[in-house]
Amino acid sequence: MTSTATNTHEKIEALSQQIKAHSKPFRQLIAEVGNTIVGQEVLIHRMLVGLLGNGHLLIEGVPGLAKTTAVSCLAKGVQTGFQRLQFTPDLLPADLIGTLIYRPQDQKFVVQKGPIFSNIILADEINRAPAKVQSALLEAMQERQVTIGTNTYPLDEPFLVMATQNPVEQEGTYPLPEAQMDRFMLKVVVNYPNRDQELTILERMSSTRPKIATNAVTSPAEIVAARSLVDQIYVDRKVQEYIVDLVIATREPKAYGLELDEFIQYGASPRATINLTLAAKANAFLHGRGHVLPTDVKEMALDVLRHRVILTYEAEAEEKTSEDIVRAIMDAVPVP
Repeated sequence: MTSTATNTHEKIEALSQQIKAHSKPFRQLIAEVGNTIVGQEVLIHRMLVGLLGNGHLLIEGVPGLAKTTAVSCLAKGVQTGFQRLQFTPDLLPADLIGTLIYRPQDQKFVVQKGPIFSNIILADEINRAPAKVQSALLEAMQERQVTIGTNTYPLDEPFLVMATQNPVEQEGTYPLPEAQMDRFMLKVVVNYPNRDQELTILERMSSTRPKIATNAVTSPAEIVAARSLVDQIYVDRKVQEYIVDLVIATREPKAYGLELDEFIQYGASPRATINLTLAAKANAFLHGRGHVLPTDVKEMALDVLRHRVILTYEAEAEEKTSEDIVRAIMDAVPVP
């Protein structure tokens, strides 16, 4: 082993020791939220990945799967600001970001900040709001700032939007534009619990006033500190190339021996490469490691890519889904 490789190994070992200590509260947070939410381990894990990777989540699932409750429990566990926004067709941008109001006593306009000025935002049924509201939310998500009148106001850290979307009832909804979909780090699909999990839900929640209690186990300051460690996690060159190959295969599938051109209208953008790397780093952090493994990438790839692969009419006619395409790509691209 060369001296450079030895130094790198020693740095990774030292970082891993730090991460093991700093990631403990986040593993406790998973358990704490899991005390209330049954059968949604993947959702809880992905929420923490978004929190650590400084990325937003789009959560899709039928009603009644505790999506809203999971986000609320996460906010309590982090001991941070939380706002739930119910998106409706008559919602206005001012209802989200705030507005200027006139104060007669001193004859001045003052800023009345909206509910977006919080740490964790639950955008419930995001696809029910019109384009002008989506546009206002887009600035907050991408720039971490809000413009009211002629002034721009930064949002507090951490700032995380978790949006829910109902795939069943599409009447009166506004499909999210591709540009906004790309702003979400992850799209998590929430499925029904199994039989044993549903029995546990029945025992735990079948009362007129179910107990929903989540103890605070971490803080916004610890999240900011954890993010600095996530940034230091080592990603080997071969793993970087694997990430890039997965993303490029969504644009040029033939280069990887895949006959998928007729099914893909648009592939994933470079933002997918960045988000997949950050998600893999956050996953490594939660496992107490100072380096990213190919398994971290594979675990996060479907959630990072499924909403970024835009299908053609031919794919829809043959009942192909973006998940089918992403899984085919993951099977074809060699793992280092």
